[in-house]
Amino acid sequence: MHDTHERAGHWTGGNRIELLENGEEFFPRVFEAVRQAQREVIIETFILFEDKVGLALHAAMRAAALRGVKVDLMIDGFGSPDLSREYLESLATAGVKVRVFDPGQRFLGQRLNVFRRMHRKIVVVDGVRAFVGGINYSADHLLDFGPKAKQDYAVELAGPIVAEIHQFVLRAIALGGKGAGWFRRRLKQAPPAEQLQAAGEADAIFVTRDNRRHTNDIERHYRAAIRAARERIVIANAYFFPGYRLIKELRRAARRGVDVRLILQGEPDMPIVKTAASMLYHHLLHAGVRIYEYCDRPLHGKVALMDDRWSTVGSSNLDPLSLSLNLEANIVVRDTAFNNLLWERMDQLMQHSCKQVGADDLASEWSGWRLVRSFFVFHFLRWYPSWLNRLPRHAPRLTPAEATDLMAQQQKRRDSDEGTARTETA
Repeated sequence: MHDTHERAGHWTGGNRIELLENGEEFFPRVFEAVRQAQREVIIETFILFEDKVGLALHAAMRAAALRGVKVDLMIDGFGSPDLSREYLESLATAGVKVRVFDPGQRFLGQRLNVFRRMHRKIVVVDGVRAFVGGINYSADHLLDFGPKAKQDYAVELAGPIVAEIHQFVLRAIALGGKGAGWFRRRLKQAPPAEQLQAAGEADAIFVTRDNRRHTNDIERHYRAAIRAARERIVIANAYFFPGYRLIKELRRAARRGVDVRLILQGEPDMPIVKTAASMLYHHLLHAGVRIYEYCDRPLHGKVALMDDRWSTVGSSNLDPLSLSLNLEANIVVRDTAFNNLLWERMDQLMQHSCKQVGADDLASEWSGWRLVRSFFVFHFLRWYPSWLNRLPRHAPRLTPAEATDLMAQQQKRRDSDEGTARTETA
């Protein structure tokens, strides 16, 4: 796989980047892009559920494949474990290539393949249009889902940066099993990067995290931007339990007079998320960081802005899984107009949908034991990245969905045979 060697991303100018908020803005754009595709559609996602959103994506992909478009879908074996045989077979018969990242067998009904997941959410259409963000294909990203509907963000991209994203997703399929020959053939069919004319004025860099060469690229971009900030820092992140160095940079920024604000979950989808983040509140507030808890519904976003030009949107949380284990992808943007728009959206959240956490809130609930526990948790952050990196770094494999389905059918058959044998013995 010599010619699929991964290189670090680089800043690319001339891009148009549009912010998409929640499923109401994201899903129609993606489905429209798939319907308009002429040559190729590549989709990566952590979660794909067989609900109204998953069925709409299914229909769009199947229709594209039937008219001759190459459609490749990559899903995660942990995040998308329950797609029916009918769902997958109807995609396969239309020509859609469905691949599963590290499918795992269940034990006593439990999924054990929780570590080192493919958490990216990327779409590339015809090599000229791309989407990157944190939104999965499930109905809980729509407001009509109810109180548990998720607040989230993605971006649509056009311009030269799309060529880099396109090469990345092709390389992921090649490294997952298709090989260098397949990669070369598909890349030859793509529009050359020099043919992707400037579509806007934004500079962008596509930043990923993996368990091979780019283990901390996303975190390094965050830390560098925090160190460079002079006026404001706003981070809205669903799962916030970062490493010691990032926390230290936030505290330093606040102490030198930067307006540092965190938007975290106030109505979490998992209670442990709020518990973990709250253990850091004392240290952050003491340094001058302002903390806002989003209370309308679960926050699932992973966005940030620094000063009036730097911004990021992507799949990476600021927690141990995203920073040390999962495969992630973010777009980092240098553009004043995009930064201002993101600031307006974040400011609206803080003013109308958040509760600001103050020292008085902590005083009423923080006992001496809680302070001691917080102290040890804070210093635990110094070491957890190195601990987590000791977990096995298996080579990711992409298993065709039909093979995954076959294994499941074989397991069902074995279970049925064992049940018959027990009945006969009884």
